[in-house]
Amino acid sequence: MDGIRQIFAGMPWWVKWVAVPLLALFVFGGVITSILGALIGLVFKLLLFVGLVGGLIFVVKKFSGGGSKSASGEW
Repeated sequence: MDGIRQIFAGMPWWVKWVAVPLLALFVFGGVITSILGALIGLVFKLLLFVGLVGGLIFVVKKFSGGGSKSASGEW
């Protein structure tokens, strides 16, 4: 680590704070975007699944739950 610090010690500030991060984004940008895209897609699919399950439960309770209550109330 000391060798890297000595190399960067002689460099201008813009190399450390602008050029190196831009190079890292250029090299690893595809990896970063694919990971972010996969995470966003996973969250979207999870929310879609939760919404569909909630809708299914609502429909089942509305049609079968209401009918069974009225049928049991008639007895």
